[in-house]
Amino acid sequence: MITYLYWGVVIALVVGAMTVFAGKLNNVRLALASSAVILLVGWGAYYFHFQQIFVKRFGGVMSISVPAGQRHIAATWKDDNLWVENYDPASNTCIFSEYSRGNMLQGQVKIKDCNPLMPRQPGVQPPAAPSVAP
Repeated sequence: MITYLYWGVVIALVVGAMTVFAGKLNNVRLALASSAVILLVGWGAYYFHFQQIFVKRFGGVMSISVPAGQRHIAATWKDDNLWVENYDPASNTCIFSEYSRGNMLQGQVKIKDCNPLMPRQPGVQPPAAPSVAP
């Protein structure tokens, strides 16, 4: 819903620029140029910044894909940034990546010799959980 409101404001700004520059000032070139700038800035702001914020704070839909050859483990939000954990079986590395559109300001943490998807070996019991004293 918030996305529709955002694009409604952007379109209202475009229509307002067209009305002022083409209608009142009678300058069609300036109207088209200002409308194109408003649309480009609005699209860039949404794509590179606002989409994650809208999805996290107000609900919405966002799609990302797992890089080829990796397996997805988990995803979590830290402030307004989405962090995704994947596992690369070829290098036996867990990769925590900060997701950002256009790979701008993207952090990454690699943990070597990480094998979270190792199958349980027969006859080996997992460690018991610590007991809590009453």
